[in-house]
Amino acid sequence: MQVRLIKNDQDCAAALARIAELASGNLVPDSPEHDEYRLLSLVIKDYESRTVPQEQADPIDTILFYMDQMGLSRKDMVAYLGSLPRVSEVLSRRRRLTLAMMRRLNEGLGIPLDILVRPYELERGAGSATHADGRMGMAVV
Repeated sequence: MQVRLIKNDQDCAAALARIAELASGNLVPDSPEHDEYRLLSLVIKDYESRTVPQEQADPIDTILFYMDQMGLSRKDMVAYLGSLPRVSEVLSRRRRLTLAMMRRLNEGLGIPLDILVRPYELERGAGSATHADGRMGMAVV
């Protein structure tokens, strides 16, 4: 086992091929193969963090992802976002999330608050509060 730092895409491809090979076998904890697998995971993660642009998760896309993963419908979201029309407005980006909605989504579905508070674009024509300096406002209910 000789794990090296990944310096380019070719090194990364080789590391990914090796990790796939290791994963297809029977990894035993604390074995040399398991240690190699873990080290390769770390160097791949390090390389990707330096080379792959990190997209900020959008709050609405994140809510939709959680809904999909948990098998939730828009009707199920009434408990977190309010009435069915309000759910529709929020998920179609015509209305901003309120602080109360963010709290309920965090507590009820486990969606991280740091994602829910990120700014996101509303659909054109949707009302939104703006500050004198152009920053978008957040409604508090």
